[in-house]
Amino acid sequence: MDKFRFRNVDLQSTKNQLSHNTSGLSSTTLVLRRGQAFQILVSFNGREFNPRKDKLVFQAVLGPLSFELPVSGPRQPITGSGQPASASGQPASASVQPASASVQPVSGSIQPVSVTGQPSSAQWTATLERGVPNPNSPLTISVVLFSPASASVGVYTLSLRVETHTSVRTHSLGQFTLLCNPWCQGDSVFLSSNELRDEYVRSDIGLLFKGTASNYVSRPWSFEQYEKGILDICMKLLQLSPQYLTDRRRDLLNRSNPVYIGRVISAMVNSQDDRGVLMGNWSGEYNGGINPSTWSGSADILRKWSESQFRPVKYGQCWVFAAVMCTVMRALGIPTRTVTNFNSAHDTNGNMVIEEYYSELGKKLSLSKDSIWNFHVWVESWMKRSDLGQEYDGWQALDSTPQEISAGMYRCGPAALKAILDRKVEAQYDVPFVYAEVNADVRTMIVRDGKVLSSETDTKRVGALICTKRPGSMQMLNITSDYKKETHMFEESSRDNKFKESSRLNMFEESSRDNMFEESPRLTHRFEEAPRVIPKDVVVSLNLLKTPVIGENILFNVTITNNESTHKELKAHVNAQNKEYNSNPTNTFWEAHNDLKLAPNETHTFELEISSSDYASKEVREDYLVNLAVVIEDVETQKRTLASQEFNIISPTLTIQIADENSVMINMQQVATVTFTSPFAIPVNGELTVMGSGLLEEKVQISLTLKPGEAMRRTVQFTPRMTGSKMLQASLVLTNLASVLHGFMTIHVKQT
Repeated sequence: MDKFRFRNVDLQSTKNQLSHNTSGLSSTTLVLRRGQAFQILVSFNGREFNPRKDKLVFQAVLGPLSFELPVSGPRQPITGSGQPASASGQPASASVQPASASVQPVSGSIQPVSVTGQPSSAQWTATLERGVPNPNSPLTISVVLFSPASASVGVYTLSLRVETHTSVRTHSLGQFTLLCNPWCQGDSVFLSSNELRDEYVRSDIGLLFKGTASNYVSRPWSFEQYEKGILDICMKLLQLSPQYLTDRRRDLLNRSNPVYIGRVISAMVNSQDDRGVLMGNWSGEYNGGINPSTWSGSADILRKWSESQFRPVKYGQCWVFAAVMCTVMRALGIPTRTVTNFNSAHDTNGNMVIEEYYSELGKKLSLSKDSIWNFHVWVESWMKRSDLGQEYDGWQALDSTPQEISAGMYRCGPAALKAILDRKVEAQYDVPFVYAEVNADVRTMIVRDGKVLSSETDTKRVGALICTKRPGSMQMLNITSDYKKETHMFEESSRDNKFKESSRLNMFEESSRDNMFEESPRLTHRFEEAPRVIPKDVVVSLNLLKTPVIGENILFNVTITNNESTHKELKAHVNAQNKEYNSNPTNTFWEAHNDLKLAPNETHTFELEISSSDYASKEVREDYLVNLAVVIEDVETQKRTLASQEFNIISPTLTIQIADENSVMINMQQVATVTFTSPFAIPVNGELTVMGSGLLEEKVQISLTLKPGEAMRRTVQFTPRMTGSKMLQASLVLTNLASVLHGFMTIHVKQT
């Protein structure tokens, strides 16, 4: 009688990855999602499989964790849903062989399987299918394997033990990567909307919002989770975490829980206290690394980290940290989106008040460790919070920018948005820090020789606009109300009058009493009515006359109103300072001083202009930010009033066109045209880069020089290799003008 011997296995990668929604993810292994069945074909030599004589036991091994799956059945063929349905309706027992004494997961984690080996509803199973997969190959059987929805994320080794009455042999079948499954109701990252799953898991294109709340700009980013090798690098990131290196078994058990995974990734994307991906740099000097403004996608960063033997990539800033974390989380199957908080508070002493100081000449002073970032980018991930209760399920804020230490490491979150909204500061994790970022008050003081000349408190400026990309489009979605109960919503449909509103602050009594405040309106924004107060003495406002654009002069006016019935002799001090988005302004680059007299109840307006040569920077940057302030001094009473505004100077955009964008087919060559007409008064030179995940195999880079008014037109050929919504983006790094210009186009690639 012929011996029953194992011959080979077919993991049916294409079929399984299609049903598991992992098609396109690049890995050296089969890529699956937990909580869903997958089918494999096993072929034997000698004779057919006889379940009465032969025993087949699959084994899935994740580090020190070992899961045994005895084959039971037969059962009905696998359904389209991918869920196992054995003839008896009961799952087969799958025992767990612990490598050492039981280690309990940390608080709040979800137990992946029963470490006692007792059967449960969350078991690994292996079931023989009814019928023969191929009548011409009767020695081949079809087996359906099933992982529980609470299984740990990781790279598993799969083997098969064949037991007959004469022998026991174990055969290696290969590896599979197991991810979270937002398509599975039993998974703690389940997301019911197909549209939202497409946006927050499958999509590899995004927008990062930067600038200021009154003039935000959208910055294209390619998450690139489908690029070659990226998923494997993301899995390696988990293996290099301090948690894994300290206690592998404990870490792997806790990888069943996206809350735990989020905290690990939040720490590993920065390199502050581990072998993380990115090194932060806000100095303006980027020698030995790459200027954060020139990154356009995550793949280059992750590959550079991997190829350097996991040394940190130089350099990142908040939007880069957030974008890379979004890539990793989406690759792992956790729905994630990038979020921008405009006027983001960094409260160093925890008193929920940001102190700002101005000189009597309108210069903003660096006298406080507190700061307001013009914008700050983090991510939100969708998950259940079994550690907090059902009401806190949903979006969770996570931040990988190294700002504050959380439980001994530079990381932040996940902080449930519901906890932030309700100020549940005791809820894990880092709710007080995120709450302060969006809710802190701002106290602004004019000081001289250690004396406070005037003071006002603004309760509305911080967290003025919190936004993300709208699902299915390339527009902004305002989510401020998810964080704050009382918000002055921004109009999303029009931006024509974004600079018509102004900041109006009233004259304050000269006082050195720090605890004497008068509440006044915040800097107002487009289409938003500023709170009204009864005018006192003198009112001043700043108004930008047009949107500031790099290479052009800044035009604005100052309006002063005398609300009293007496003549006023006044001095106006106007001050402009360059600033980084995450810190107080630096030195003054422009100032003006005027004397004027106002009749009773008179309003006077004068226009001012700042030359582009005054604000031009030597470093390459895409965020030109200016702090503009005016202090009005009453010569007789010595009272002073302040109006200030921080604004960004936007870059011109590049235009990308395709002849027939509605007929772009997979594997068919297309031609895109990038155009740009230089608005600059001087010749400029730089490098044009065109890239597109799923569209271009390699970046296209072109050096060019443009005269004032000269039009650029460059064609680029590309062949789409993936269907769905893709993004072609272009960036132009100007060297002599020290600026980065961007342009993008979304393309819907159809199946042929």
